[in-house]
Parts: sequence; C-alpha cells; structure tokens
Amino acid sequence: MRKYAVIYRAVLLENLQYAMNVAMGFVSYAVFIFVFIQLWNYVYSSPGELIAGYTKEQMIWYVMITETIWFGTGSGAVARQAAGDIRGGNIAYQINKPYHYALYILAKYTGEWCIRLPMFAGLAVVMGMAMVGGLPGFRAVTLLAVLPVMVLGITINAVFKLCISLISFWVEDSNPFQWLYDKMLLVVGTIFPIEIFPVALQHIFRFTPIYTVCYGPAKLIVDFSPQKCLEILLAQTLYLAAGCGLMFFIYGKGVKKLYVNGG
Repeated sequence: MRKYAVIYRAVLLENLQYAMNVAMGFVSYAVFIFVFIQLWNYVYSSPGELIAGYTKEQMIWYVMITETIWFGTGSGAVARQAAGDIRGGNIAYQINKPYHYALYILAKYTGEWCIRLPMFAGLAVVMGMAMVGGLPGFRAVTLLAVLPVMVLGITINAVFKLCISLISFWVEDSNPFQWLYDKMLLVVGTIFPIEIFPVALQHIFRFTPIYTVCYGPAKLIVDFSPQKCLEILLAQTLYLAAGCGLMFFIYGKGVKKLYVNGG
C-alpha cells in the first residue's frame, strides 16, 4: 500500500499547483445550481410543503450536494485514462510496472479529487447560504459520520467506471457504456432523490450502485439518521467488495488476452 500512498501524494501535490484550473469549472457548476434552485422554488408552491418527504430547503441542498460530488470528483478522468491506455497500447508498458495498474489509476484519481472536491464544496456552501439559507436541523458533527460514506461512494463510482473502461480490451470504444452508466447515475440519485420515483422502482434502485454513490452521502447530510447511515455503509461495503472483485477479474482476463496476442 505504501507505493500507492506515494502515487497519491505525488498527484495531490501536482494538483495543488494547478488548483486555479479547477476554478474554471465553477461557472458551469454555478449555472447548473442556479437553474435548479429556480426550478425547485417554482415547484414548491407554498412554504412548508413536502415533496417525497423533502422540504424545499432539503431538496435544494440535496441537489447541491450531489452535484458537488458530480462536478468535484471528475470521475470521467478514470474512464478516459484507462480506456486511452488500452486503445493506445500504453497498457503494455504499464502492466510491467511494480504496481497493479487498476490500483495505480485509483490512487492517482484519489489525489485529483481530494483537491477538486473541497473547492467545489466551498462554492456550494457560499451559493447555498446566499440563495437558499441554512439547512434546517443540520449539525456540523454530522459531517464526521458522512465523510467515510462520501469517500466510499466516490471510490465505488471510480471502481465501476474503471470496470467499464477495462472492457476496451475487447471492444474498441467503451464510451457508449460509460454514457449509459453516467446518465443513469445523473438522473436517478443525483438530480432527483430516489424517493421521487415510484415505490416499485425505489426498491430496485436500492440494489444498484445509485444508492451508494451520490444518494447516500446527500441523504445523510439533509436528513441524518444512525440507522440509515449503517444501512448505506453496509451497502457500500458490499458494492465495493463486488466492484473490486469484478475489476480485478476483468483486468486479469484482459491482461491474459494481451499476453496471448503478443502485446
């Protein structure tokens, strides 16, 4: 694990030098959040109204939190690098390095989002307090319980995106599969909480990565409960184990195919 910590630290220090480049993404994030604040202000016609169990403030903060994770983690970097290395042949050099390629990508990605996410989170807090106000019932101590949930959710998302990219060993372009995964994650659990959807679909969504990536951390921040926290942590543990198992399996098969075909 020490070698991956070194990779993480090197990428972290590198991204600190280019933190201002991250700020360039603030404009699109701010526009997106502004539009959704206006949308939910219109949908909630009267003060105190509940939609799917969320007050207006909870709903807006929920969307702001999930979009902060979406914009602040930039998970597309995982997909682009892995797929690019495989299609371009660079993977033939990477697999001979003294580290596991998939874990190298994850360590590198973690170093990147550790700079991006706090910057977007700071912008979200400023916009939220200025345009919506504080979140009713929120306590700062909640963040201590939510932090591991958020880190696990980001990691799970990266693992599954890496799994999709690794199918580039067999297909020329994995981007269509990435697009389908991203859009499912964006619409269900990111833009809209799971409770918005019919009950039958809610039960299905709870057994998908959607429940663990964006929905879990945002739900705990706007409406924390110890029972829900343990439920989400359990789901995340299972999904992380399953995702890592799938990632190592696909990578192993892909590398074997590469060796058989002579690199």
